[in-house]
Amino acid sequence: MMTGAIPSHFASLAMAVIAAFCFTTGGVAMKQADGIANIPATAAFLMLFSAGAVLQSLLMRGSELGATYILILGIEAALAFGFGVWLYDESIAFIKTAGLGLIVAGIALLRIA
Repeated sequence: MMTGAIPSHFASLAMAVIAAFCFTTGGVAMKQADGIANIPATAAFLMLFSAGAVLQSLLMRGSELGATYILILGIEAALAFGFGVWLYDESIAFIKTAGLGLIVAGIALLRIA
């Protein structure tokens, strides 16, 4: 895979999206796990969270902790919002959308700083 090289900007962004996707789909599996009563869903969220953590760890090599962590959390927030609407018929209220917009703006500010 990667042999100690710091990923390019595009590769870093792709890894951040994949890590956030792992964390978010892990959250969906966690919701399905019913605590830990549903063993397949529990195994799925543990594997997905682990994969996301490995990718995030690789991204943090040579990067600022705060900017990398917030980037992944922001992508994860957007994905969780979308998955909530798509999978669980959660509402799209103005205040939720505005909050998501503030998160995206905050990520953008951290990335250009």
